[in-house]
Amino acid sequence: LTVEPTAEEMAFYETLRRRAIEEIEAAGPNEKRFTVLTQLMRLRQAACHPRLVDPKSRVASSKLELVAETIQELLENDHKVLIFSQFVRHLQIVEQWVKSTGIAYQYLDGQTPTAKREERIQAFQRGEGDVFLISLKAGGTGLNLTAANYGLHLDPWWNPAVEDQASDRAHRIGQQRPVTVYRFVTEHTVEEKIVALHQEKRDLADQLLSGTDASAKLSVEQMLELVKG
Repeated sequence: LTVEPTAEEMAFYETLRRRAIEEIEAAGPNEKRFTVLTQLMRLRQAACHPRLVDPKSRVASSKLELVAETIQELLENDHKVLIFSQFVRHLQIVEQWVKSTGIAYQYLDGQTPTAKREERIQAFQRGEGDVFLISLKAGGTGLNLTAANYGLHLDPWWNPAVEDQASDRAHRIGQQRPVTVYRFVTEHTVEEKIVALHQEKRDLADQLLSGTDASAKLSVEQMLELVKG
């Protein structure tokens, strides 16, 4: 699903992007790769919600609005939904909205103790909660969540295979209904470029096997192109 940012969001993003280019150009040769990765992370966060970059920001998130609309529409039609993000703070912002609407939900990130994790999975499978918020890294393995038939990826990951693996949580044996996956991508941002990278370089999925991130295989120049646009 394509998210159309407001003029205010684009101004916020563009300011960050220009600052990112300045920081990268000022970095020494040994710091360049780390600086590019850091700035790319900030741009990816800004494409999700300005508050991920600046907690005091008053700029509204078009992505949050579209995610909220999508969740409400799915729940009205008796669907159960898994929601994945790689940014825990992004998940927590969505969690605040879910709480405010009174939707029953479960939550899981890398900090969730193993016992609680299992408890929440079983509760969701029993029907306690219509929405399950899951950190992409925490949701990569060992989850069997066949109670859900929709998966929402809030932000594109470098490696599409990690997203696919997370979506497989709902595809496990025992699923009676077809599973539909939505990916939210903000226009005119680095997210579009990451998705284009997915199309061009599906072979980067092999790093799921080697346990590395696709960004590790990109040169500094390639990553700089993502920032510059």
